[in-house]
Amino acid sequence: MSYVLAIAGSPSHPSRTYSLLEEASKQLESAAIETRILSVRDLPAEVLAHGQYDSPALEGPKALLEKAAGIIIATPIYKASYTGVLKAFLDLLPQKALVGKIVLPIATGGTIAHLLSIEYALKPVLSELGARHFISTVYAVDKQIQRQADGTLQLEEELEERLDQSLQEFISAIQSTASTSRVLVYAS
Repeated sequence: MSYVLAIAGSPSHPSRTYSLLEEASKQLESAAIETRILSVRDLPAEVLAHGQYDSPALEGPKALLEKAAGIIIATPIYKASYTGVLKAFLDLLPQKALVGKIVLPIATGGTIAHLLSIEYALKPVLSELGARHFISTVYAVDKQIQRQADGTLQLEEELEERLDQSLQEFISAIQSTASTSRVLVYAS
């Protein structure tokens, strides 16, 4: 079974960004892809703020990342960039932590004006960590995501279609990588 790590870069909870990760996780699980959500805000603040690369608190997240075939990184956009808490976490990862990983960036923001923040702020850092296989990004304006009184999530139709399309592309890439890996293992 393939495994995906979904990284929530929002400093608050609940958040629209985290809700999109939950929605993505449901779709991945229905495609028989095990998914784990890591909320960076739950890591000890002193580890992130003081750059404690060797902290035991990072052993679990690093192991989850290493095991994953795919990574979803979701962040709200503040001041035309991803969150500081996500940056602090990414800075603590090994230099080539994303080599060989399929990456799906997701971002939320108050306005469409920050759409390119993923391309100009987030992707360069992910590339520096070794990411080369990016799936189409998903950017959502806050008003496109509504939490209903019963706790369910209501996505605007256009956003739902874009998220579904990117997730299908992500699932196909993960499954393709998994079958290639199996072929290589059997060929050895």
